[in-house]
Amino acid sequence: MNDAPFRVAIIGCGLIGRKRASVMQGGELVACADAVASRAAELAVTKRGCRAFGDWREMLAQTACDIVIVATPHSSLAEITVAAVERGRNVLVEKPAARFSAEIEPVDALARARGVQVRIGFNHRCHRALRKAHELVAAGELGELMFLRARYGHGGRIGYDREWRADPKLSGGGELIDQGAHLVDLARWFLGDFATVQGFAHTYYWDMPVDDNAFMILRTDDDKTAFLHVSCTEWKNTFSFEIYGRTGKIDITGLGASYGTERIAFYRMLPQMGPPETTIWEYPMEDDSWAVEFAAFVEDIRAKRAVGPGVRDAVAVLRIIEQVYRDSGYDHRS
Repeated sequence: MNDAPFRVAIIGCGLIGRKRASVMQGGELVACADAVASRAAELAVTKRGCRAFGDWREMLAQTACDIVIVATPHSSLAEITVAAVERGRNVLVEKPAARFSAEIEPVDALARARGVQVRIGFNHRCHRALRKAHELVAAGELGELMFLRARYGHGGRIGYDREWRADPKLSGGGELIDQGAHLVDLARWFLGDFATVQGFAHTYYWDMPVDDNAFMILRTDDDKTAFLHVSCTEWKNTFSFEIYGRTGKIDITGLGASYGTERIAFYRMLPQMGPPETTIWEYPMEDDSWAVEFAAFVEDIRAKRAVGPGVRDAVAVLRIIEQVYRDSGYDHRS
């Protein structure tokens, strides 16, 4: 098997694009593009032999590469992904992959026709605590799952309501499509597809035409339930993810940095009930989810196996988000 590094091109050289470039084991950055040409140039000089472009179309036309990472505002994620796949490139596209499900849905068949892989950047699946939780659930340590409860939020910053995420034409929505996309994806990862969607999105504080809070109750066909709340009026950055089974519970808090130390507590119910047997893991080290995610993508490409999360996962998440927006009176397509 050829173990040579994959040639990688990044489109979007902001915070996330730079983060992707720094954790690319199994990949070599050969080109980068950004509408702000100076940002592309600043990233390119950190990598030997990397070319900078101010136009992503020009970059795709002139660059021989194996993987394209798309880290732009939501409005161009799907367009760039389609263009890269049509050129036979494997793509890692940041969540939510599009503003609307219809923008990204055709990519699934297109990627199969071109023989390439498309992975969606739901990197939260790769956080240490969530990997451990999925391992415990898969091993049956919680018994049959019943429901989960999760909160995710931040407090914004001065001028937050004037950034691109507050413009529905660029973002497709507010907090629900931003951090909410991660929570919906994680809920599906643990509980499966949701048949019933109830939710409410609203703008309570920020002066912007998109939501700053969203609340959801999602149910599977067999009534496994996810109760989710995302907020950018949290004031103190918060991540909390609790999973309840018939014989145990998992409680995850923190994502590192301003969200606090990543921690997972496993509470195992005893036959006599009462206080549970408790095991706690803490991960005070630097977040490795971005590196783990890229390494998994490289491994999937080499093994020629289906990636996860893929386009179908993005479509499922976006359809849930779209339904909550419709039910809440937000029409981001106009």
